[in-house]
Amino acid sequence: MRIAVTTPTGHVGRHVVAMLVRAGLRPLALLRDPARLPGAVRGHVDTVRVDLGDADAVVAATRGVDALYWVNPSDTGDDPVADHARLGAHAARAVTENGIGRTVFQSSVGAELRHGAGEIDGLARVEELLDATGAPVLHLRCGYFFTNLLLQPLSDVVPVVLPVDRPMPWVAPRDIAEVAVHRLLAGWTGRRVQAVHGPEDLSWERAAAVVARATGRPLRAERVPDGEMRGMLRGAGLGERQVDAVMGMSTGLRDGFVPEQPRDATTTTPTTLAAWAHDELRAGLDVDVRV
Repeated sequence: MRIAVTTPTGHVGRHVVAMLVRAGLRPLALLRDPARLPGAVRGHVDTVRVDLGDADAVVAATRGVDALYWVNPSDTGDDPVADHARLGAHAARAVTENGIGRTVFQSSVGAELRHGAGEIDGLARVEELLDATGAPVLHLRCGYFFTNLLLQPLSDVVPVVLPVDRPMPWVAPRDIAEVAVHRLLAGWTGRRVQAVHGPEDLSWERAAAVVARATGRPLRAERVPDGEMRGMLRGAGLGERQVDAVMGMSTGLRDGFVPEQPRDATTTTPTTLAAWAHDELRAGLDVDVRV
C-alpha cells in the first residue's frame, strides 16, 4: 500500500509517519524540505519535495498513491479561508486525476457549520471539494489541539474570548494521528466524518489549572472583550482578514454550538492534557520559555 502524507513534520503528521513506519509500510512524505524529517525515520520513508500550493506538483507527487493523508499547511496568507479552499482544490484534483482510493482530511470541529467559524470555514470548503470528487473520503473533525498552548507566551494570564468556564473538546495530536492511521490501514467506502474529541471536554479555566499543576508555574485564563483581542492580533502583525479568521474560530463556536458528532466511544481518545503537559511542557521548561 502506498500512502502519501502531507505536512509530515507537523504536530500530527510526524506521528502519522512514525506509526506507518512501525506498521511496516514505507510512507511517501510530501514536504518542501526533506531534510526536516527526523533522522530516525529518513531511511524508512520516501520523500518528494513539493509545495502544496503548486497544483501541478501535487498531482505529480501523488501519482501511484493508494491513500492520502491531507493537511492544509498552517502558514496561510492574507486570506486564510480563500487559501484553504485553494489548497483543497489541489487535493481534490490530485484525488480525481490519480484515482486515489481513499483520503483522510484533517479538518476541525466547527466545519459542520460551513459558514461563520472564521478560518474553519476554509476547512469546510476543503471538505466540500473532496466530497465532490466522489472518492472515499474521511473528514477528521478534530478538537482544540493541546499544542496550541505552545503558541502562548509564558506568563500568568492567557487571554481568550470564550467564556473561561465553557467546556470544549481538547485533543493530543498523537491521538489524532492514531485515528488517522487506523482508518488509512482499515479502509472504508463513501464519505465519512470522524470526530476526535480527546478524553474530555475542558474549559479554559480548567485547562489552565491543569497546565499550572503540571509545570509548577502559575497560569490562569482571562476573558477579554472581542475588540481588545482583535487589537492584540493586529499588534502582532495580522491583517484584517487574518484577524477575522482567528477570531471566528472562537466567536463562531461560542454561542450554543454543539459538535455534529457527540462524545462517545468512537470520538473519545485517551491522552489527557495533564499527561501531555507533563511530557511536553514540564520537560522543556529549562530550555524553552514558552508554554
